[in-house]
Amino acid sequence: MVTPTFKDPEIVRKGAFVNGEWLTQGPNQFNVTDPATLKVIATLPDQDVSIVDTAIDAAYEAFKTYKHTTPRQRATWLRNLYNLMTEYNEDLGKLVTWENGKALPEAKGEVKYGASYFEWYAEEAPRIYGHTIQPGNPTNRAFTLRQPVGVCGIITPWNFPSAMITRKAGAALAAGCTVVIKPDSQTPLSALALAYLAEKAGFPKGVFNVVLSDTQTPEFGLKLCESSKVKKISFTGSTNVGKILMKQSASTLKKLSFELGGNAPVIVFKDADLDNAVEQAVASKFRGLGQTCVCANRIYVEKDILQKFGAKFAEKVSNFKIGHGLNEETTHGCLINSKALNKVEEHVQDAIDKGAKILLKGGRREDLGENFYEPTVLTNVDQSMKVASEETFGPLGALIPFENAKQVVEWANDVNVGLAAYVFSKDINTIYSVSEALESGMVSCNTGLFTDCSIPFGGVKESGFGREGSLYGIEDYTVIKTVNIGTIQTL
Repeated sequence: MVTPTFKDPEIVRKGAFVNGEWLTQGPNQFNVTDPATLKVIATLPDQDVSIVDTAIDAAYEAFKTYKHTTPRQRATWLRNLYNLMTEYNEDLGKLVTWENGKALPEAKGEVKYGASYFEWYAEEAPRIYGHTIQPGNPTNRAFTLRQPVGVCGIITPWNFPSAMITRKAGAALAAGCTVVIKPDSQTPLSALALAYLAEKAGFPKGVFNVVLSDTQTPEFGLKLCESSKVKKISFTGSTNVGKILMKQSASTLKKLSFELGGNAPVIVFKDADLDNAVEQAVASKFRGLGQTCVCANRIYVEKDILQKFGAKFAEKVSNFKIGHGLNEETTHGCLINSKALNKVEEHVQDAIDKGAKILLKGGRREDLGENFYEPTVLTNVDQSMKVASEETFGPLGALIPFENAKQVVEWANDVNVGLAAYVFSKDINTIYSVSEALESGMVSCNTGLFTDCSIPFGGVKESGFGREGSLYGIEDYTVIKTVNIGTIQTL
């Protein structure tokens, strides 16, 4: 068993965090396992659903005073949290790898990226501006205020157990909101570590809460959605679960922001810088071993360069070192569970059965563990295959030839989601026209890794709504109040 050592062993928490208290007891316990070894790495309380009410009440009471703290004070606490995440980067990265399976350099990169949102929103907190308005009545004056929406329920997935929380909580805390966080039960240790650091950073009791459940996750979500004290839900996960949460939130008409499924197309035109396109497509496709919502899923390559692109792509992927994420030589770790591995195999077999050709034969690496899979690269994939319409969320590189821009844009848009897309070309006209035509919330041109705290992150269609990060990210955590003053006399 590969076991990390931590500079601060207290970073590995043993319980939930509610109203400034660490709660280690529950009616049952659940185990957190290392997906690479399937060994138990932590045992945590599987809390009763009543803890959600307790956490909501704590956040609701804390909000009454927290909303009146000055933006500069909130900025100081957020800056403290950013500094602590930077100081604890190694320990936090090891936690991500231990519970998620990704390679340590990538895990440490996630922590650095996640911390940047606390720095960004420390700077945004004092800049939540309103506007002055001159109404039609000359004796009236009006202005707007942006005020915090209230208690926010934050529900996050396993694939970015640290960054998915910071991206949401950073904006909420900066606006003056309090939070109740429900992390995925496969990867709760990173969330608890953030609570530990939030306590160190000086946030008041009840502002930052983390609740835990393995067996009652749907019930926890229902509680958050139906509570009249919770004014906003932010969720990252599948489109199907997003639709359920949206229905459940309808009774209280709370604000929602959803970052849901993706099926990202990569479009490589024949005039692209081939080496750069290959390198960036590989980086996008196999980040987190393909387990991210913005990973390349359909790699469209103009027919004239398909053979050259495919050979270079397969060669680069063949150099991966698959292994436990904590091993120094590992470039890519394991999948999160057997269900994820089975889906990759299903998509590979479906494509081969329908005529796809193998460029790089991957498959299970049972010599490493049950959840290890060597990446597969296929060429001559077409629109009839599952990988063209379903998100694989795993290490399958599917190369699809296309004839022209009109055809490939139609294929790229022929899905019900639209989160990220990628375009590679040296022609600025192609870059502009294709980017504008793609039905996607984000289009990255000539680079495969684009996420940054300064860039608005979010999708269209059934990939959700709302934006995280950037100057827009804080808006979803505020409400606009209009103040109108009448009978103003002019001098």
